[in-house]
Amino acid sequence: MLSLTTGLASLVLAGLLGWTGAVKVFSRGTAQQAPKTALARILRSSERATRVLRATGAGELLIAAGLLMTPANPVPGAAAAVLGAGFLAYLGYGRTMAPESSCGCSASEDTPITWRAFARAAVVVIGGVTVAATQGSWWSAISERPVGALVFLAGAAAVLVALSADLDRWWLLPLRRTRLRVFGHPLLGTVGRDRVPVAASVELLENSLAWQAAAPVVRSALLDHWEEDGWRILQYSGVYGDRETARPVAVVFALDATAGRDAGDDPIVRVSYVDMDSGEAVAMDELHAVPSRRALPMAG
Repeated sequence: MLSLTTGLASLVLAGLLGWTGAVKVFSRGTAQQAPKTALARILRSSERATRVLRATGAGELLIAAGLLMTPANPVPGAAAAVLGAGFLAYLGYGRTMAPESSCGCSASEDTPITWRAFARAAVVVIGGVTVAATQGSWWSAISERPVGALVFLAGAAAVLVALSADLDRWWLLPLRRTRLRVFGHPLLGTVGRDRVPVAASVELLENSLAWQAAAPVVRSALLDHWEEDGWRILQYSGVYGDRETARPVAVVFALDATAGRDAGDDPIVRVSYVDMDSGEAVAMDELHAVPSRRALPMAG
């Protein structure tokens, strides 16, 4: 197995570099993605970043051609290892200085730099060192063990696809949609389930008439929750009274612990207000002095 891996390393590496290089050189998206990359921040110019990406892609294509045609020559493997090390250094800088930027590794992904980008660059380094050290030919490995070579190449391709964020739309998103269809949405109550997630109860509450009525009093996000006698209790903090007479209050909602978004009708919600200082319940008629909160202006 080790000999098969080292023998096919040049072919796998050539496929990876050939694909990323071709995308950088020939894709129209290179110029569109360049401003979003950490490279544009380093060079302080989207145009320069585009030129560097295309030049890097041309270098990747040359190395890929060398790996395919002369795998026994250590130069293409060594060049790939140096290129991978450069990628790792660039990714480290980008992750530190511009974590919201993409790496531009394939010039078609606009997701922030993650561990997958580092792992793919590490594959290039390890693959380049392996090719330079072994100097074997990939066609010999395939001719000697065709079935094993096919299995190895399929596995290597699956790993590289999993490490490529720009290919998620082809396999990861369909897989997630299938999981939702089979197991249901985590925020939807389903038949036969005794309890729904707390997030589902919060979402149901915040779309209810009871929440709209209590909204002027509420001043926090969810602080605590528990279940009692089939009810899910959700606690928030709030304020009642005005200015000098304002007092802190605990706003407690209770709703069916099994109710979800698919319940259809507006849920039955009980609301209680408890004075935080005295611990006594606050009557509804005492909340008339609560001023309505002015909506903040929208930007843009």
